[in-house]
Amino acid sequence: MHIRLTGLTAAAIGAGGLFPAAAGAQTLDLSVEIPRLKVAEYHKPYVAVWLEKTGTTPRTLSVWYDVDKRGGEGTKWLRDVRQWWRTSGRGMTFPADGVSGATRAPGAQRLQLVGGRGSMPRLTPGEYTLVVEAAREVGGREMVRIPFSWNGTAAKGALKGSTELGAVSFTLKR
Repeated sequence: MHIRLTGLTAAAIGAGGLFPAAAGAQTLDLSVEIPRLKVAEYHKPYVAVWLEKTGTTPRTLSVWYDVDKRGGEGTKWLRDVRQWWRTSGRGMTFPADGVSGATRAPGAQRLQLVGGRGSMPRLTPGEYTLVVEAAREVGGREMVRIPFSWNGTAAKGALKGSTELGAVSFTLKR
């Protein structure tokens, strides 16, 4: 896994971006399982994770793609993550600070996002949908949508994909 630091990321680290969340901060713990597929030609999937709330612009939380391709060529295939691309991807510039990351190997992948830091917004109470979409070269596409109610205190959800995604689960707490 490669981590790319930009000026804004470095500033966040210097300002305490790596320290535990302050008391009362919203924390989203997300687990996305990338299944190990037995196929002749396996490529790690491109994955996008975003939040939707009726009446607001969807918010991209994370995008995993081939960030190391020369000349940013890995971004060329982001449009294959179709629903995310139509929702918000085409308007983004890559690499996106706090959002972009390398593709991930098969297995359970974990993210922890803190409200108000990086790509994770501070959530107001209401109805949301956490969406995870995966697309793989010489493979398929799959999207998992997990609706949830955020009451300002806690929420959780889980759903299992059938091909390109395995178990997707999250816990959101204050």
